[in-house]
Amino acid sequence: MQPPSFPVPMNATSKTNKNAARDDLATQKELASAVRPVRFLLAASILLPIAIFALASWVSYQQHLSEAQDRVQRNLNTIYEHALKVFETFELSSRYLDELAGYQSDAEIRKSESDFSARLKSITDKLPQLRDLWVISAAGTPLASATIQPIPKLDLSDRDYFRVHRDNPNAGTYVSEVLKARAADTTFFTLSRRRSGPKNSFAGVTTVSIAPEYFVKFYAKLPPPGVFALIRDDGAILARYPDISMQLDKLAPDSAVMRSIAEQPGEGLVSGASSFDDHSRLLAYRKMPNYNIYVVSGIPGEVIIQGWLKSMASHLVFGLPATVAMIGLGLIALRRTRREAFAYTKLRQEVVRRERTELALQQSQKMEAVGRLTGGIAHDFNNLLTAILGNVDLALRRLGDGDERLKRSLNSARQASERAASLVQRLLAFSRQHPLEVRAVDVNKLVQGMSELLRRTIGETITVESVLAGGLWKTAVDPNQLENALLNLAVNARDAMPGGGRLTIETANTYLDDAYVTANASDVSSGQYILIAISDTGGGMSKEVIERAFEPFFTTKPSGSGTGLGLSMVYGFVKQSGGHIKIYSEAGEGTAIKLYLPRLMDENQVEPWVPTEPAAERKNGADDRPDQILLVEDDEEVNHFSSEVLREDGYHVISTHDAAAGLRLLDANPDIKLLFTDVVLPGGMNGRQLADEALRRRPNLRVLFTTGYTRNAIIHHGRLDADVDLLTKPFTSEALAKKVRQILDLDAKDPITRVSAIIDSIKDKPANDSDT
Repeated sequence: MQPPSFPVPMNATSKTNKNAARDDLATQKELASAVRPVRFLLAASILLPIAIFALASWVSYQQHLSEAQDRVQRNLNTIYEHALKVFETFELSSRYLDELAGYQSDAEIRKSESDFSARLKSITDKLPQLRDLWVISAAGTPLASATIQPIPKLDLSDRDYFRVHRDNPNAGTYVSEVLKARAADTTFFTLSRRRSGPKNSFAGVTTVSIAPEYFVKFYAKLPPPGVFALIRDDGAILARYPDISMQLDKLAPDSAVMRSIAEQPGEGLVSGASSFDDHSRLLAYRKMPNYNIYVVSGIPGEVIIQGWLKSMASHLVFGLPATVAMIGLGLIALRRTRREAFAYTKLRQEVVRRERTELALQQSQKMEAVGRLTGGIAHDFNNLLTAILGNVDLALRRLGDGDERLKRSLNSARQASERAASLVQRLLAFSRQHPLEVRAVDVNKLVQGMSELLRRTIGETITVESVLAGGLWKTAVDPNQLENALLNLAVNARDAMPGGGRLTIETANTYLDDAYVTANASDVSSGQYILIAISDTGGGMSKEVIERAFEPFFTTKPSGSGTGLGLSMVYGFVKQSGGHIKIYSEAGEGTAIKLYLPRLMDENQVEPWVPTEPAAERKNGADDRPDQILLVEDDEEVNHFSSEVLREDGYHVISTHDAAAGLRLLDANPDIKLLFTDVVLPGGMNGRQLADEALRRRPNLRVLFTTGYTRNAIIHHGRLDADVDLLTKPFTSEALAKKVRQILDLDAKDPITRVSAIIDSIKDKPANDSDT
C-alpha cells in the first residue's frame, strides 16, 4: 500500500531508539561476560542449600506423616475396642428387653406398667450409656419406659426405627440416627428390634435409647489433639468429639471419609478437607461387626504441619546463618563487579530518554504549527473558495446550452477550486480541526454499505473481501469521515497492487492493554476498542517508509499522482476521534493498517447513525408560498452567491451582514422559517449568540450554521455542539440547496426541548470561549 500520511510520534524516534537499544545490548553483553563466574558461584550458594533443605524437608515431612498415621491407628484401635464393649452391652440390654416383653401382650404390659418400668429402670440405673428402654405397640404408642412412668400418650409411628420394622420383617437390629426426645429435653439414638405376634405378625418395637454424650465423654479423655466419631454408613453422625451436633448432623456423600468408605467399606486411611469446615485432616475408620456403624479417628492436618515446621525450624537455626553469609559475600562481589557498568548503562539510558523526549516534542510542535497555520488561513481561504465555487456554479447554471469552450473553462475552474477545498479539508483533518458530526456507528453496517462503492473505486482486478465480526460494539465517530478514511485506505491499497490482488476489510472487538499502550501508543488510553483492519497483497512498505508514512505531503507516488495527505488525513481523523492507528508491513509481503476506535459504552449519550438515502428534490411549486430565509453573512461575495442560489431555488431570501440587523429583520418578518448564518460575524454578537436569541424569540425557527474555521462557538474539542446543523465552507450551490431543503423538510422539534438544549450548552461553555 502506498503511504500518503504522517508519522506517529513514537515512530519519529524509532531510529534513535534502535541505535540506543543496540548500544545497550552491547553493554549488557560485556557486563554479563564480566560477572558470569560470580553469578555462577552466587547461584550455587543459593541453589545448593535450597536443594539440601528441600530434600531434608521432604524426608522430615514423610516421617511426621508416618508418625501421625501410627497415632491415628492407635487411637482408632482404642475407640474401636470401646465401641465393641459398649455395643455388646446394648445387645444384651436389647435381648433382655425382648425376653421381658415377648411373653406379654400389650394389655398385660399396660396393666403391670409400674412393675415393668421398675425392672427396666434397674438396668438403666446400672448402665450410664443407656438413656432409656421402651416397649412400643404395633400402633406406635409407647407401652412402658424405664424412666417415664406413667407413660405419656405419644404417637411414635412416624419414627424411622418404627417404620423400618413395621415395613420389613427381616430388618434385624436397626441403629437410628440421633433424634430429639418428645417426652424430655434430650437427644438419643436407638438400637431397635421387632416384636413378633401370632404367626409372626408385627406386634410393635423394643428400643434401647443410647446417650451420645457417653461416647463424647470417653473421646474427650483421649490424648489431644484428635477427632473421634461414631457414624452410620450413610454419614449420619451418632457421636463426635469435638461436638458439632449444633452445626452438622450428617456427613456429605462427597466428603473424604464417605468417598473412601464407598470404595473400601471395611477400613481405611484417608486424608482430605472436611466437608464441615474445609480443614484438612488425616482420618482412619473401621466398620463394627453386625452393625452399619463406623468408628473414626483423626488428627488435624495443621498439627502435622506444625510439628514438621517446628522440626525444620531447628535446622534453619544452624543452617540459615551460614547460607546467608555465603550469599552475602557473593552479592558483595557481584555488586562491585557490576557497579561501573551499571552506572554507564544508566547514563546511556538517560541520554536515550532525553533524545526521545526532544524528538517527541519536536513532532508535537510541528503538528501544532501546521494546525495553527491551517486554522489561521482556513476562514478567509474558505470564504474565497465559497465565492469562487459559487459564482462558477451560478455561471454554469445560467449559461445553459451556451458556448462549450466557456463551459469547459468554467468546469476547469470549478475542479481546481474543489481540489483547493479538498486540500484545506485534509490539512484540517491532519491538524485535528475538522468538525466531526459524531454518531453512534455500527461499523459493520457502514462497511457493508460501502462495498459497492469500494468495488467501483478500486476496479475489477482487485478482489474485495469483508470479514465482519459478530456482536461488534458501536463507536462514536463521524460516519462520513470514517467512510472517507476507509476510501482513502482502499485507494492506497489499489495503487499498491497495479497488477491486481486482494483487499480485505476486517472488523473485531479488541482490548489494548497497558503494555501495548506503553510500547506503541503513548497518546491513547488502554481499554476496549473496535478494530478495523485494511489489508492488501501489494508490494508492502520498507521500514523507512513506515516511519514517515503519516507525515503530511510525504508520498512514494510519482510527481503529480498524489498529494501525500491521504494517510495524514486518516491519522488526524482517528486521533481526533480518540483512537489509534498502526501500520504493519514488510517489503514484498503486503500491508495491513489497523484502526482502533474507542468502544461507545452508553449509546443513549450519542445520536444513532442511520444510513441516509438521497431525498427527492423538492422546490416551491407555482402555487406554493415561497419559504422565507434570513441570511446573515458578513462576506459580501458569499452573501451574494448564497442569496442568488436560494432565490433561484424558489426561496424568498432576506439578507444582511451582522447579527443586530438580523434580529431586527427577524422581528419584522414573522414568516421567516430558516436562519442561515455564518458563525463568525462582526460586532459584539457571533452566529451562535444570534441563533440563541432568535430561538428565544421564535422557538420553532430552524437554524443552519456555516463556517470556514472550526475553532468557534459551535465546535468544541473537534465536535459539533448538540442540536447544531452545519454547512462547512466552501460549499457548492447543490450542497447549499440540498442542506436547506433537508432542514426545512424536518419535523419541527419540541420548542422547549430545543431551547433547553441551547441553554444547557451555553451554561457548560466557559465565559471567555467565544472563539471569534
